[in-house]
Amino acid sequence: MPTYDFPEDLRDAQLALHQTRAAYEQYAATLPWSAEPMPGWDSERQLYTSFRSGKADSPGYSAEQTAEVARYQAELLRLSTQVATHPYWATLDSGVVAARMALKPAHETAGAEAA
Repeated sequence: MPTYDFPEDLRDAQLALHQTRAAYEQYAATLPWSAEPMPGWDSERQLYTSFRSGKADSPGYSAEQTAEVARYQAELLRLSTQVATHPYWATLDSGVVAARMALKPAHETAGAEAA
């Protein structure tokens, strides 16, 4: 497997993208199931099982929750654009996809080498 000499700002942007995505997913798990107020529902019992799916009423997102989701989404867009359009990718003659895949865990190997 080839090794790549990623610029530090590219590695930092990729790490920030990972961290922001993880924080957003953790935050989103605390939100109501619907951004807009929606009534809940219960399904009929399914054939060959006693399982019944359903959801409680969703109050929708508060103004603060909506703003926080928008902030996360804007930051994720900014970071992913920064990574995807970094000038480093233009320096590669071929194997850009392999290099991009190698960048994703690059922060893990850099941390292991520093230890």
